Amino acid sequence: MNSIQDHLAQAGLEVTGTGVKLSAYGPHWLHDSPLLEDFTPEEADIVGAGMLGVRARPGQVLVTEGEIGDWMLLVLGGTVDVTRRLPQDKAVARLAVIRAGAAVGEMSMLDGEPRYASCTAIDAVEVAVLSRQAVARLIHDHPAIGAKLLVKITQLLAQRLRNTTQQLTRLLDERAGRTRGEPAGS
Repeated sequence: MNSIQDHLAQAGLEVTGTGVKLSAYGPHWLHDSPLLEDFTPEEADIVGAGMLGVRARPGQVLVTEGEIGDWMLLVLGGTVDVTRRLPQDKAVARLAVIRAGAAVGEMSMLDGEPRYASCTAIDAVEVAVLSRQAVARLIHDHPAIGAKLLVKITQLLAQRLRNTTQQLTRLLDERAGRTRGEPAGS
C-alpha cells in the first residue's frame, strides 16, 4: 500500500494509518452505508483492517478525474463533491454530493481504468481507502467476507448503471419528443 500512501501524501492528504475499525462508527452508520449494510460489526472490522485511513481539509481533492487508481474510497465522515469537467466548454458539472457511508472509485479499483470524476472535500472529510490488493488479501484470508464485499460492490455498480440508463432514456425520450415537434417538457 506504500504507493497509495505516497500518492495520497503527495496530494496533501493526511494519512492516519492502516486498519480502520469501521464498527467504531456505530451500528447506524454501518446500516446506512450501502457498501456495508449487510455486514456485521465484526465483518466490517475485518474489511476495515485492510483499509487506510485518510483525512482531508475543505477544498482538498481526494480523487482526480483522469488519474488511474487501483483503490476506492469509503466516506467515514464529512461531505464530498463529485464533479466532472465538460469537454466542450471546460466547465465543471456536479454529478453528486456524497456523505458518510457512500463509496466512490470502485470502477477504477476493479478495472484500473482512469477515474471518471473528481472528488473534493466540501468540509473536513475522513475516508477509508480500499485497494485492489487489500480486496485480494481479504478474499484469500476471509473468503466469505471477501465474496460478500464483491457482491456489494457489484450491486452498487449495477444500481449506478441502472440510474445512468434511466437518465439516458429520459434524455433520449425528450429529444425524440422535440424532433417530432412536441414542446420540450410535455
